[in-house]
Amino acid sequence: MSPATPGSVGHLLPVAALWRREFIRFWRERSRVFGFVGMPLVFWLIIGSGFGNLGFFYPGALTLTVMFSAVFSMMSLIEDRREGFLLSMLASPAPRAAIALGKIFGTSTLAWLQALLFLVFLPLAGFHIVPLRLLALVAVLFLVSFTFTALGFFFAWQMDSTQGFHAVMNLLLFPLWMISGSLFSADSAGAWMRVLMRLNPLAYSVAAVRRLLDPAVPSSTPGLVFSILLTAGCGLVLLAVSAAAVSRPSVRNRA
Repeated sequence: MSPATPGSVGHLLPVAALWRREFIRFWRERSRVFGFVGMPLVFWLIIGSGFGNLGFFYPGALTLTVMFSAVFSMMSLIEDRREGFLLSMLASPAPRAAIALGKIFGTSTLAWLQALLFLVFLPLAGFHIVPLRLLALVAVLFLVSFTFTALGFFFAWQMDSTQGFHAVMNLLLFPLWMISGSLFSADSAGAWMRVLMRLNPLAYSVAAVRRLLDPAVPSSTPGLVFSILLTAGCGLVLLAVSAAAVSRPSVRNRA
């Protein structure tokens, strides 16, 4: 079986190697380790002292932690291009789709682990969920992490500047988060804002987290199953377009 055959070891080895490289690179950068632990704590201190209704704001803050960690960790892709590592990967016999999947899988795992640290504050926010729902929440958080890592990969692949990537993603992510139901519910929003919230994919990620934490949410909150399926669908689409971007000859030459 050739290395490029789908489903072969030729796919699995580069994915596993890139996944492992993300962890090694992470542990060698002490500033990232400090930020990994400190970011959830800072978020909690801001929420705990600045907002009265912790139960409402906690799901949005948890989703924000995952989203920002997943997306902005993809700046390392631009650094990989500058350092020549990306060029060596593209010149290797590794399948192009495996390069995208390995990088996305490794970074999304790190963002997911950071979200798990934030779950330590669940009791302080007034949430007490049964183990089965907690496991479901953990799985949904990985799905959200994977989806936004794929989004970050797609944009980072197109850019040569970390500053440009940071500016574009801030411009995209903050509006998405602000109208995702994290800061205010759809019930309290105007008609046009409710339409935007229904069109916002992040709103369904927040809804899935909120429903798992508190089944007694308002009926206007999107359903759990639909929210999970839509988030998964977005993740698969973003993975597909990222793999397609890696496979384009013009992008390979630029790298």
